[in-house]
Amino acid sequence: MRIAVTYENGQIFQHFGHTERFKVYDVQNGAVATATVVNTNGSGHGALADVLKKLGVDTLICGGIGGGAQKALQQAGIRFFGGASGDADEAVQALLADRLVFDPAAKCDHHGEHHHEGACGDHGCGEHHCHE
Repeated sequence: MRIAVTYENGQIFQHFGHTERFKVYDVQNGAVATATVVNTNGSGHGALADVLKKLGVDTLICGGIGGGAQKALQQAGIRFFGGASGDADEAVQALLADRLVFDPAAKCDHHGEHHHEGACGDHGCGEHHCHE
């Protein structure tokens, strides 16, 4: 199993389409064997699903995620757990223990509406409905 987490400063980054890094975890025998931080090299939104597919990722943990990105991940055969927050390493451990807290309806639907440069983590998401 190979898990990717949208990643910034040890935390789950809250806007999938703007993530600059993934932390990728290789899981063997139910435990993390290795973890590496991977730069997205400026890829955004739909292209990120392709980045994950090329990395051999089969599972994603993230914060807010738009419908287009969800569809791209589904087409790539990548399971995703949106609406997660907090420490990235702890989230992976929680997923492996089958106790990850996430929101299956998490989405980021504010594209084009008062969208600021940066990511949801920078502008709070509260006014933009990333987790509704």
